[in-house]
Amino acid sequence: MNKIFTPLLAVACMLTAFSVSAEIKIGFVNSQRVLNDAPQAARAKKKIEKEFEKRDQDLQKLAKQLQTLQETLEKNSLTMPESERRSKEREFGELNRDFQRKQREFKEDLNLRQNEEMAAIYERVNKAIKGIAEAEKYDLILQEAVYANPRLDLTDKIIKALGDGNK
Repeated sequence: MNKIFTPLLAVACMLTAFSVSAEIKIGFVNSQRVLNDAPQAARAKKKIEKEFEKRDQDLQKLAKQLQTLQETLEKNSLTMPESERRSKEREFGELNRDFQRKQREFKEDLNLRQNEEMAAIYERVNKAIKGIAEAEKYDLILQEAVYANPRLDLTDKIIKALGDGNK
């Protein structure tokens, strides 16, 4: 028991002495809210949607084509000659593989672009946080916390700073 109590007592004494000798200015930023409300995030989302719109439409056309072919096979497979049925099944299999490959590539490319845009936004957010911390002389600003008192919340200031920067 002494092994645990002694270090805890020492830490408590240090914190008490530190808080008596210096005022610590602490702030908190809700990163998720910043990312949801920052104008840069909305612009990035629209930019990515526009960038991937054509490929998404192509995938939707291919999916409809697959569905039509499948319905044709299901409807007419019993009345079709064997060679034609096998040919249609082979065509369906090839089209399905092509669709799955294109869909996988689309998702990978979309995730890559989203990550690139988010990295740029995170960089701007961190610069805004650092700017406010230096200007208002904060000792510590946290971005993740289980609980933070609302009076410590700097999220609105960060969102405003990002809006003022407008980049």
